[in-house]
Amino acid sequence: MPDCDELIPEKAASSTTPSLLGVFAHPDDESLLAGGVLAQHAAAHARTAVVTMTWAPDSPRASELADALRALGAGAPRMLGYGDARNERAAPGRPRLVDAPLDEVVAALVQQIRSFRPDIVVTHDALGQLTGHPDHRRTHQAALLAAQDAGLPHLHPAAGKPWQPRAVYCATHPESGVGELGPLLESVGKAALAVPDAYATTTVDVSPWLEQKWRAILAHRGEVARERPLPGILARLPEADRTQIIQTEYFTRLTPGPTKGDSAALSI
Repeated sequence: MPDCDELIPEKAASSTTPSLLGVFAHPDDESLLAGGVLAQHAAAHARTAVVTMTWAPDSPRASELADALRALGAGAPRMLGYGDARNERAAPGRPRLVDAPLDEVVAALVQQIRSFRPDIVVTHDALGQLTGHPDHRRTHQAALLAAQDAGLPHLHPAAGKPWQPRAVYCATHPESGVGELGPLLESVGKAALAVPDAYATTTVDVSPWLEQKWRAILAHRGEVARERPLPGILARLPEADRTQIIQTEYFTRLTPGPTKGDSAALSI
């Protein structure tokens, strides 16, 4: 798979580092899956922000998320406040993300995209990352639809002026890059799903931003203290083993909106 030293090999039209809007299911997903890339872009003075789909803005995890985003230079939390599919304490009285109408969720994300106007949207892959969490998969679906809808003026007109991101990067794990993560997750009863290597179009060495990434992961103190969540698993590892796992981030690049096709007519 190709290697590159930044998320976007091609610079934006203005020759500046592209702005990023992360769209992730839970507090801590942003740090684990794209913390290095977020810190990298922030260090290059690009605009970065993160939308978090689940957990209420007044929950304990909200303050942890704020600390993590501060470490990554990604601004203040943007929490949509849906319930977690597996934790009823996430947002009492609110529908779970997996139960909310898809159109409603997409419209909320379109508003975030049009408000922030990112060059790039970063989100989960179709598998829902290694563990296949249903919130991850739902976020992937909604983010792809929102990235497409955001550029169309007749869709969600109340959500602001149209804006078309240039690309969506889906954080993923190729089969050859799972390494020790697979056995570690399986040891606590979790799945270890991965995509074929060809699906990982972009590989980013985030070693220069490892300190910020690890500080952001540790900010999710409740997850670090628990046995099964990945922050807790990583915190119990020797530093060298942990570094090996978190120093590389993988993505699948997708292009929303219209693209020029070939000159041949479709044959139906």
